Amino acid sequence: MQAMTIEDVLKATGGTLLSGDVHQTFNDVISDSRKVTAGVLFVPLVGEKFDGHEFIKAAFDLGASAVLTQRDTELLVDKTIVKVEDTLKAFGDIAKYYKQKYNVPTVSVTGSVGKTTTKDMLASVLSQKYNTLKTMGNFNNEIGLPITIFGLEKEHEAAVLEMGMNHFGEIEHLADIGRPDVAVITNIGQSHIENLGSREGIFKAKMEMTKLFTKDNTLIVNGDDDYLSKTKGMGEYKVVYYGITNPENDVYAKDIENNGLNGIKFTAVVDGGEYPIEVNIPGKHNVYNALAAICVGREFDVPMDKIAEGIRSFELTKMRLAVEEYNGITIINDCYNASPDSIKAALGVLADTDKNRKVAILGDVLEMGDFAKDAHYNLGKVVKENGVDLLITAGENMKYLAQGAKDNGVENIVSFDKTLEVCNYVKDEIKSGDAVLIKASRGMHFEEVYNTIKNK
Repeated sequence: MQAMTIEDVLKATGGTLLSGDVHQTFNDVISDSRKVTAGVLFVPLVGEKFDGHEFIKAAFDLGASAVLTQRDTELLVDKTIVKVEDTLKAFGDIAKYYKQKYNVPTVSVTGSVGKTTTKDMLASVLSQKYNTLKTMGNFNNEIGLPITIFGLEKEHEAAVLEMGMNHFGEIEHLADIGRPDVAVITNIGQSHIENLGSREGIFKAKMEMTKLFTKDNTLIVNGDDDYLSKTKGMGEYKVVYYGITNPENDVYAKDIENNGLNGIKFTAVVDGGEYPIEVNIPGKHNVYNALAAICVGREFDVPMDKIAEGIRSFELTKMRLAVEEYNGITIINDCYNASPDSIKAALGVLADTDKNRKVAILGDVLEMGDFAKDAHYNLGKVVKENGVDLLITAGENMKYLAQGAKDNGVENIVSFDKTLEVCNYVKDEIKSGDAVLIKASRGMHFEEVYNTIKNK
């Protein structure tokens, strides 16, 4: 982070200086008291089970230059303290101010499925020409996005910001902080449908990304998606469509060659030209992610040969459909998160393996609300279609999937209530020669299943 002053903070937040010096500088903004080091601004956040204000004195003891507060706080001699109405809002306001002060061309990525992989892929494409900052891990919410933005340094020439949400208004808030020049929406699925009511609601929430768009902005969307394909003319901004086989899309893929766990190849049709593209991770759904990266690369004038290299060489965020081999067991580690659509895609990858036995270990998809029963049950048919030899489930919702699988002819099914029970079962059940898919919502902590199998 480039240095800022408390005067900048006052301008960004409208706060009040309680003590100290407006010219006090700081070299980072930290909300986790455990990560406070000398010279930072500490922003104490308030959650259901914690209150960062309890660590204000400790933050100063660790060398913090200044702190924010939304509470009445004991004034400390010679310490710089700024009072704001809401420290979480102020955290975002400071990030917004910093982003505008040290602005770089910016791409935002959102969508029900594939946004993290798409983010990684298009950041790799942009990195072929520009020094690019990207969201790390799952730092895509009202806390994570500011943390990413504070990572902007003077050498950065582009930024890729992932934006997630589970309620209306969140994408609009994040877009206001990050101010993207170009936005990518990967698809409209069922993630967080409990809070948004329907796919129509999810579509409206994702389209909040464009509320601040003008004629100078570009929206890049999956033209094969039934909602996103209707976005042209919804604003004065430019819309670019990508998809598979349909020549009406601005960029499309043809001659798709599935090489199983070794990845996928296709021909990208771009401005009338045809270009060979290699994606070194499995799954046909990654063709869409690569097409989105191609569209972004074109908007930023990256040559097609460099775009192809960026796609070929990109690296996945951990626990995102990572294929690994341990003791003769092929593990498809996709326990970062889950939705009905991403489970379908992951089962397709499992089906592409050539191992003796295909094992799907699946945990609950959360935040589905009243849609949970039908969504999980319907996935049972997909399990059968992809030739799963053994289905292992954990969680209440997955019992519906297990029933759906049984009703569709899957014979070998074992269901548990908790993740720990799955761990105990797989210690002896998973053998050399198996291909194992591990997938669940983040709250199921399926990395424990992965570690159990990996360390057999």
